[in-house]
Amino acid sequence: MISDNTQLIGEAPAWLSAQEHVSRVAPLDRPILVIGERGTGKELIGERLHFLSKRWDGPFIKVNCAALSETLLDSELFGHERGAFTGATEMRRGRFELADGGTIFLDEIATASAQVQEKLLRVIEYGEFQRVGGSKVLTTNVRIIAATNADLPSMVERGEFRADLLDRLAFDVITLPPLRARPGDASLLADHFARRMAIEMAQDFPGFAPSAVAAMEAHDWPGNVRELRNFAQRLAHRSMMLSPDEPVLFDQSALDPFDSPWRPKSRRTPKAPPALKADPARIRQDETIPADFPSQVAAFEMQLIDEALSLSEGHQGKAADFLGLTYHQFRGLLKKHDYGKNPGKAGPQSGETPLKGPIRGL
Repeated sequence: MISDNTQLIGEAPAWLSAQEHVSRVAPLDRPILVIGERGTGKELIGERLHFLSKRWDGPFIKVNCAALSETLLDSELFGHERGAFTGATEMRRGRFELADGGTIFLDEIATASAQVQEKLLRVIEYGEFQRVGGSKVLTTNVRIIAATNADLPSMVERGEFRADLLDRLAFDVITLPPLRARPGDASLLADHFARRMAIEMAQDFPGFAPSAVAAMEAHDWPGNVRELRNFAQRLAHRSMMLSPDEPVLFDQSALDPFDSPWRPKSRRTPKAPPALKADPARIRQDETIPADFPSQVAAFEMQLIDEALSLSEGHQGKAADFLGLTYHQFRGLLKKHDYGKNPGKAGPQSGETPLKGPIRGL
């Protein structure tokens, strides 16, 4: 399988600003904290910090703190001596020993236990640690980059995270913007991921239809780039299997692979959701309400344009009839969305003579 997880792609101002921040702090041999929602690329930023640093030729060791229990995380990070616990049949070096001279990336740092936090604090302060079950003090020269999607200052206030450890980790803090705050990047990333899928399928990617581009830009992507990657590749695969030469239309079902009438349902009857009162404050907080109503409407209108032109084989007059519009109303709709004028949105040029082949996304 071709990897598409190693590139930092984006042109939105918020994303470019974060990249500039990374470039500024990467050469500094200090701990860095990377904060962002799930799927925003925190691990990729950790790699960039390492390879732009003076330690670029040293090891880059990654540890997911949330994937291990307290005992296993302690052993994974600091190693253990033979007989330290049941199953410890031989001495094992930990990740801090293996990362000596390089960088260690601690993902989901907020899940580390109090005991592990205390040991991390000593490593940062003095470069010293002990293996589990050992008494010998070992030293290491490691730069720590930590990442989380949690609110660490609030966890400190609740006594769930050490304030002194947060102070040491947060020499500088890089906060990654969610995809919904990066206008234009959703379609840019989707095109990249879809083309990677087309390479795997040994096909040429026909591109996304203008309505699909608009719909992707209007969606809020709660799972960020990770969710978008899965959607774009799933959608591209389905479309190219059925119509390899047709521009890819947005398909709501591709957002949820479990969306099926035969999906097994829980026998427990779910509680009915509370009624939504006409309270503007509550509506703003309700994530089911579209974040950008005009963009949602524009995406829907462009999808109707795509489908009507497809049914009419590119004839604008017939497409207008399909939509119950006059020819001039239809032309006004095309003009409203710059259909056929913007790059990637080329559309019909004449309303009287049918064009050869489908025009969606040409």
